[in-house]
Amino acid sequence: MSAFSTSRKYSGAVALVAAAALALSGCASTPASEYAAGDGVLKLGGVIPLTGALSFLSPPEIAGAELAVADINAAGGVLGKPVEWSVEDSSDGDHPEIAPASATKLLSEGVDAVVGAAASGVTRLIIDQITKNKTVQISMSNTAPDLTDWKDGGYYFRTAPSDLLQGAIVGNQIVADGNENVAIIYQQTAYGEGLEAKAKAVIEAAGATVVSSLPFPEAETNFDTIVDQTIAAGADSVLVVSYDEIKKIVPALQKKNFDGSKIYFVDGNLANFSDQSWKGYIEGAKGTLPGGDTDAAFKQRAADLYQTNHGEELTEFAYLAETYDAVVLLALAAQQAGNDSGEAIAANMQSVSTGGEKVTDFAAGLAALEAGKDIDYDGFSGPIEFDDNGDPTGASIGIHQYGKEGTYTLLEVVAGNSVK
Repeated sequence: MSAFSTSRKYSGAVALVAAAALALSGCASTPASEYAAGDGVLKLGGVIPLTGALSFLSPPEIAGAELAVADINAAGGVLGKPVEWSVEDSSDGDHPEIAPASATKLLSEGVDAVVGAAASGVTRLIIDQITKNKTVQISMSNTAPDLTDWKDGGYYFRTAPSDLLQGAIVGNQIVADGNENVAIIYQQTAYGEGLEAKAKAVIEAAGATVVSSLPFPEAETNFDTIVDQTIAAGADSVLVVSYDEIKKIVPALQKKNFDGSKIYFVDGNLANFSDQSWKGYIEGAKGTLPGGDTDAAFKQRAADLYQTNHGEELTEFAYLAETYDAVVLLALAAQQAGNDSGEAIAANMQSVSTGGEKVTDFAAGLAALEAGKDIDYDGFSGPIEFDDNGDPTGASIGIHQYGKEGTYTLLEVVAGNSVK
């Protein structure tokens, strides 16, 4: 990654259209006067993995947020003022001191909402700190099922579906591919345990056998014993639920001559491996990732802006759309409320994502709100539609397959309900 300030503010390099802030009480779920007062400027802070096992996700997540802020500000901003954006590091579960310190810094700066963390386990470290401050937290990639029922006071949301959906889809895919003796290697975290449990239940219900299910601690580096046990169990396929540990697991499987096309990846490890010596070994392997077929023009716009801002090519696009949509939804909620406080935003997130006139970008949403209409934002990641727990009830999972160069392409998109 290029060197850039993690506290740099992005308000967009565009002229703003001067506009008076509108209360829009006809659209808001609660009159603006009943909220805590905001300061009139929507301030957003990202807690994103600039370092650690999920750092490969930071470029697309930063790109998504920056593009959303640029688009919002190009349309006139929120309440007539530019949105402000800053980023702090979340790292990963192996460095549990970093995310809380980052959250403390952002809260001290008066952010109205926090975008992140990427990992469910890291969100566990900061969710109480943020939501008890009556600040909204929205994650673009948290998938642990237990976050659905977290006691967050209505301040936590996510644009990625729960692993109740991803686990079901990857499990069904493994069986549909004709595998009968499945092994699971999974990270011993909230993320890994939740996804393993759902996938295992679906695999067994579909008639296949889970011959072994072996956990490992986050940031583990030696997988020889686990792979030996997996092979000894007679596995004909392996589901790997991990983060960056995949770069140790795959070579260990290759060393034992396991069929690389029978490895199944998930969102935490589905990445571009074109720089790895074993890239050809995984040709034919499949993996799942929340989201559908991301619009090519949207991806190009994000890549161009990322190149301009950071001097680097954007090669990963996982959770790009989910991050973009998270920021737009925060902006629409504040605009609808006529108030940028965390309390006002939280009270309007469900409203701007369900019912009303369909809008697919901030500019259209702003125009509809200013016309006194109720809106339903459908974004690049899908329909979203938050339920009472802040989960997106309608979602899609893409099934991808690796080619010989270590990159993956989309095979199909499976839609489903993420909360059942």
